Amino acid sequence: MITGELRTKIDSLWDAFWSGGISNPLEVIEQITYLIFLRRLDDIQTVKERKANRTSSPIDRPIYTDETDSLRWSNLKNLHPDLMFPRFQDGVFPWLRNLSGADASDESTYAHHMRDARFTIPTPGLLGKVVDLINELPLDAGDTKGDLYEYMLGKLATAGQNGQFRTPRHIIDLMVRMMAPGPNDEVCDPACGTAGFLVGAAEYIAQTHHEDLLDPAIRDHYDHGMFHGFDFDRTMLRIASMNMLMHGVDQPDIRYRDSLAESAAGEADKYSMILANPPFAGSLDYATTAKDLQTIVKTKKTELLFLALFLRLLKPGGRAAVIVPDGVLFGSTKVHKELRKMLVEGHKLDAVVKLPSGVFKPYAGVSTAILFFTKTNSGGTDSVWFYEVTADGFSLDDKRTPLLPDSKLGAAPTTALADDEHAENSLPDVLTRWALRNGSEHDRPRTAQSFCVPKADIAAQDYDLSLNRYKEIVHEEIEHRPPMEIIEELERIEAEIQQGMSDLKGLLG
Repeated sequence: MITGELRTKIDSLWDAFWSGGISNPLEVIEQITYLIFLRRLDDIQTVKERKANRTSSPIDRPIYTDETDSLRWSNLKNLHPDLMFPRFQDGVFPWLRNLSGADASDESTYAHHMRDARFTIPTPGLLGKVVDLINELPLDAGDTKGDLYEYMLGKLATAGQNGQFRTPRHIIDLMVRMMAPGPNDEVCDPACGTAGFLVGAAEYIAQTHHEDLLDPAIRDHYDHGMFHGFDFDRTMLRIASMNMLMHGVDQPDIRYRDSLAESAAGEADKYSMILANPPFAGSLDYATTAKDLQTIVKTKKTELLFLALFLRLLKPGGRAAVIVPDGVLFGSTKVHKELRKMLVEGHKLDAVVKLPSGVFKPYAGVSTAILFFTKTNSGGTDSVWFYEVTADGFSLDDKRTPLLPDSKLGAAPTTALADDEHAENSLPDVLTRWALRNGSEHDRPRTAQSFCVPKADIAAQDYDLSLNRYKEIVHEEIEHRPPMEIIEELERIEAEIQQGMSDLKGLLG
């Protein structure tokens, strides 16, 4: 977690952009990302040069040549802003745009998304200031640089186009911990945005399978074959690639792909796990929707098309945890019902976790739930586990103020919660009870916060998956006073008022 002096430096960097004329948070992140990448390229070149000196051999695939050496971060950072600005404008960015095709390029995925890199910093003064601030950031600190970038992404406080908004980190952490990805998984997010889910999965595996990653084959899979993210926003692709890079995954499969428009034939049955919170942009035209998805569900609604896509992408036995708007759970159209029936009868629907409606504020106030399911192609649902999250540790208004100390937030707090603090943060309880879903959770009454519902009961309700359909409400019996007793009391009070008014008149003469 970013605190203290480092947090102040990042805030200063952000403030410099705002006061310098760039107020779009996405544009600020994009420009910062370019500069961080330039600094990284210089660091890589330095390592290559030291190795060449030690071995008395030529530099292996140098990033910079004699002609482009003036574009190195170490040569740029000390220039006067009036000299630095034209060099960025006419030298650095044209070079960056050709970087992906260069034999000597950085080997990270990020380099492949540079062909339309844009330099939008408006003045030499602002450029000089932000170069100084970025030069002070500890980007070589392995444990810090990922948190540093994540903190900057947290400033993306406005929803993007097409219904995009950033999933809160503690919700991602909950979903990742419940899914528990392993070192042999292939994890995909078909609408990856800033790659928050992929970063969450990478961190979880690095923490829980540290020994496995010492195996060269598994490490190679972790670096090159485990993480797959698609998006049709090229700015997001750059940010996602840098986010993975800053969290220690150099070559994830982050690529341009319009997931609902392009045929999924080449990606079908390929991934063992899907973690996603896709944008729900309303309806699409049939003409712009992939034909193979329409063979699964004939609909224009993006939330249903994405569910069909997830089933298409998963390999048999593959698992998914995806956020859906509430309407998917109880929508009454034929397509809604068919898709829910497909999940329950055709595959294995594991759980429905209802989220509080303020969890995505200030981006959106939409009510959502997390669906957990396994692709089987042969059914397998015996019962479905339901959980109602009533609090996630933060206020559910636009401010999203923490309700507990940092050590008690999230799904796995470092300090245990007291009994009365459960009402402020349900996430640790979700994780605990999820582990018991095939055992004692079956004994919980439907008046509890979590319970299991047999498949037959769900089928009887026309495959409605809304929690309130199955939750039993216990009404507390309240004894009211007899009406005549209340009337007599009102008459007594009225008499006292009348007497008081008479006394007041007497005093006033």
